[in-house]
Amino acid sequence: MSYSVGQVAGFAGVTVRTLHHYDEIGLLVPGERTYAGHRRYNDADLDRLQQILFYRELGFPLDEVAVLLDDLETGRGDPSAHLRRQHELLTARIEKLQKMAAAVEHAMEARKMGINLTPEERFEVFGDQDPFNEEYAEEAEQRWGDTEAWTESQRRTTRYSKEDWKRIKAESDAWNERYVALVAAGEPAGSEAATDLAEEHRQHISRWFYECPYEMHRCLGEMYVSDERFTAYYDAMRPGLAEHLRDAILINADRRTA
Repeated sequence: MSYSVGQVAGFAGVTVRTLHHYDEIGLLVPGERTYAGHRRYNDADLDRLQQILFYRELGFPLDEVAVLLDDLETGRGDPSAHLRRQHELLTARIEKLQKMAAAVEHAMEARKMGINLTPEERFEVFGDQDPFNEEYAEEAEQRWGDTEAWTESQRRTTRYSKEDWKRIKAESDAWNERYVALVAAGEPAGSEAATDLAEEHRQHISRWFYECPYEMHRCLGEMYVSDERFTAYYDAMRPGLAEHLRDAILINADRRTA
């Protein structure tokens, strides 16, 4: 039994264009083709597509999905270990969603009873994620929630482990210390040292969350000054740091895009 690309697209809830793309990059090559060159998918192809969509739903980029599935199909991977890994990922995703659902219910109940939640209560569902990156999540979603950058951020963060978040926090803490020291030493925002740290700030976001182009980085820099929440976060490290960082981000962006 084989199926056309249109039929498979309908089964899986994806577009024909997506299936064409998977074929072009070698991720899902149809097992058959007609004399006219039309794609025909067999049951094994459908099994592979199911696995692809599973990992995509969990946020895995396509290149990682290809490695995982190729290892399994060539015998380099243990099928039982593969299934256990899928179960672990699903369990972690379910637990996170359950916690977020509970938080929403808590917020609705509190609002109904006229109770104002503390900042800690509002954000405890997100655990120990670093405010360096997470504090601007709501603002970022309002600005870029319909973009590929925001979607990519959600894909990545849903699969981060506790150890990943520790690494992110360690990088952020180290950056904070160096930027505080730079401001304390009287380095101007336009200095090479300051703009290098501003660039590192942008690359940190790109590495862990989403590709952060310079225009988006400029917006974040402005927000650190215009929004008192972010100003308070940075200025708590050293008075005037938020404005200094904003200026360094703008200067860095201007220099690197000139």
